[in-house]
Amino acid sequence: MPRPALKKQEFETLSQFRYQLRRFLRFSEQVTRQHGITPLQYLLLLHIKGFPGRDWATVGELAERLQAQHHGVVALISRCEARAWVRREQGRTDRREVEIHLTAAGERMVAKMAQLHRDELLNPEGSFLLPQLQDLQVH
Repeated sequence: MPRPALKKQEFETLSQFRYQLRRFLRFSEQVTRQHGITPLQYLLLLHIKGFPGRDWATVGELAERLQAQHHGVVALISRCEARAWVRREQGRTDRREVEIHLTAAGERMVAKMAQLHRDELLNPEGSFLLPQLQDLQVH
């Protein structure tokens, strides 16, 4: 059974969502570069810090989170390692895996960048205010 055609309001909603998403991504591109980190480097650090249930991630898990090819993520990790933001460790349960951990410098960088991103999302003058992020605000 074919789905009904999209209504004008649905096009408007999709357009508004993509517009807000692009505005936030543009903000992220600008603020990261102003602080000496690329947007992809920030995302790598964020995905390590935010990985569910532990404080590290494997290369394969990071590739999935970044929606990138394994070899590209390895190169990104190498660039972050050169900046002393991450370190590699052999897998604890599977020695063929490589665990990626944040260093103290990486922890500081991701904390600073995440704070700026959260502040932008919660900015009452902006249109990014998302109710589910209210829990992140420090009271």
